Amino acid sequence: MNDDDFDPPPEAPEPPPDDACCGSGCDPCIWDSYNALMTEYRAKLAAWELREAARQAAANGQ
Repeated sequence: MNDDDFDPPPEAPEPPPDDACCGSGCDPCIWDSYNALMTEYRAKLAAWELREAARQAAANGQ
């Protein structure tokens, strides 16, 4: 495997500390921002899983 083949899974964003939300109804709240990052992460992870499955199928001659 060369560097061009290196395709690590995406890293999940770190959740904010529980006390990061001030509770005053900020728009966006820090949790809104985190949820947006998680949505992006899930999409990237799904795409990576498809690439990984295709890569493994190709490696197994399928």
